[in-house]
Amino acid sequence: MIVVYGIKNCDSVKKARTWLEARQIAYRFHDYRIDGLDAALLQRFVDALGVDAVLNQRSTSWRQLDDAQKSDLTPDKAVQLMLAVPTLIKRPILDNGQQLIVGFNPDQYPTE
Repeated sequence: MIVVYGIKNCDSVKKARTWLEARQIAYRFHDYRIDGLDAALLQRFVDALGVDAVLNQRSTSWRQLDDAQKSDLTPDKAVQLMLAVPTLIKRPILDNGQQLIVGFNPDQYPTE
């Protein structure tokens, strides 16, 4: 079963879900705000994709952090920030059971 991780009001998440639904591809949606986000899941994303691929440093949430939070960023510090502020995670993250895909790119999405 494909799992789409994100936040329901995110435009990229909406595009991904619409794309999957239009192709009648079954998936489960995991909303960080409703379903939660635990350290093990986030660490799995970071281990597989790298912290730079998971942490969205171009987001509004990132810009709202103070300089002390953004400075001396280590992978562990980045994970702690993303756990505290899940909107710092790039969205969506699609798990097709074989790989994780960050963002919405229909060329990378499953076709069935």
